[in-house]
Amino acid sequence: MNHTSLESLLRTVSPVELLRNSQAGPNAYPGVPAEFTNWRDEMLAWQNTAVLFNQTYHMADLLVEGPDAFKLLSYLAINSFKNFKVDQAKQFVPCSYDGYVIGDVILFYLAENKFNLVGRAPSLNWVMFHAQTGGYDVKCELDQRTALRTDGIRKNYRYQVQGPNAMLVMEKVLGAPPPDLKFFHMTHFTIAGKHVRGLRHGMAGQPGFELFGPWEDREPVREAIVKAGEEFGLRQVGGRAYACNTLESGWIPSPLPAIYTGEKMKAYREWLPANGYEGMASLGGSFYSNNIEDYYLTPWDLGYGAFVKFDHDFIGREALEKMAAGPHRKKVTLAMENEDATRAYGGLFQKHNRPKYMEFPLSVYSMHPYDKVLVDGKVVGVSTFVGYSPNEGRILSLAIVDAAYAEPGTEVVFVWGEENGGSTKPTVERHMQAEMRATVSPVPYSEVARKSYADGWRTTQVL
Repeated sequence: MNHTSLESLLRTVSPVELLRNSQAGPNAYPGVPAEFTNWRDEMLAWQNTAVLFNQTYHMADLLVEGPDAFKLLSYLAINSFKNFKVDQAKQFVPCSYDGYVIGDVILFYLAENKFNLVGRAPSLNWVMFHAQTGGYDVKCELDQRTALRTDGIRKNYRYQVQGPNAMLVMEKVLGAPPPDLKFFHMTHFTIAGKHVRGLRHGMAGQPGFELFGPWEDREPVREAIVKAGEEFGLRQVGGRAYACNTLESGWIPSPLPAIYTGEKMKAYREWLPANGYEGMASLGGSFYSNNIEDYYLTPWDLGYGAFVKFDHDFIGREALEKMAAGPHRKKVTLAMENEDATRAYGGLFQKHNRPKYMEFPLSVYSMHPYDKVLVDGKVVGVSTFVGYSPNEGRILSLAIVDAAYAEPGTEVVFVWGEENGGSTKPTVERHMQAEMRATVSPVPYSEVARKSYADGWRTTQVL
């Protein structure tokens, strides 16, 4: 039977069954080589020299413009828009009517009545739905990510220059010291004779820039950055290493959009296509519940509690006001015990009863990974992203745990692999679950990133 909407599809199958057995693998990072040199040296460079991230291909862009653009976006975000001005950016976090996160993207304030949102589909779809159905005087233009295109052409390129030598690279390519901007503020550059917009960012912990401009300018700008970076040890980062940066910087990239239940969300599910992101996303990992709402996350779960501002009317406000007093789970890093990680990986050399294969450097095998975190056999949280960091020499995971177990140094157990031998996802072979002891650690795990991001988040809260 053909289903036209997500809502019609969910009348025939539970959300958990649909997503657990989806045939989609993890998010792809197309358009760049898997490795320029090797993923180990590329990852080491973002803490030791400098890197060029090419973000041109794997994220979607949504241009929102018109007299009601500011009003629309403010109504959909938990963030305050007070004092938000042109040439600034912020993390844009929308929630459901029940106060659970739909996603998060970066919102760029490009010009009066003109905004661009960059990131994964769930947040962009939510904005487009309200733009089309809410009576707003706005227009939206979606620039879809490369994996869903046939022409291979994007509207803009998007690069980041990051790492401890990032500002030296920028000074060389600009021919002058870059301006001293506040975190998430924008400016204009000329690189290789091309006009470039720059966002002061710090994805690798140290000060850096995100650079974007017209698609046709992408190669001259990239080549100029690579040449300028030669003397400072700059490396281009390939698709294998790119996604692992978040293990050290602490951003959880894959919250399941909280849209599969709730009568107030029904109209949205009827608007969403059955074959879109939300209908084809995959859910994986050792955490299992028959209730899809057990996979929903609050802003506090993701470390966005400070973003929640009740100075404006927005969808989810009433629910979040009730949640605000807590209790709240906390975002942490789990550092796996090397002995247990070695044992789990060594189990692959057995002929029978092998654990789930752990890909290096990123061990994610579904679009939305959820693994159990245990203490004395009791589930105390979920791991949402796991992989290997050569900078730390550890397998790290970004997790959300009950506050009682969030103190750094707390010992927990991470469960790797799916129950009952695994789901029908093509990325899942028959396997046995494995357990690894892990130590609750700060987030971000990188000390440099912790200080840089703490300063940056304080700055963005005044926007």
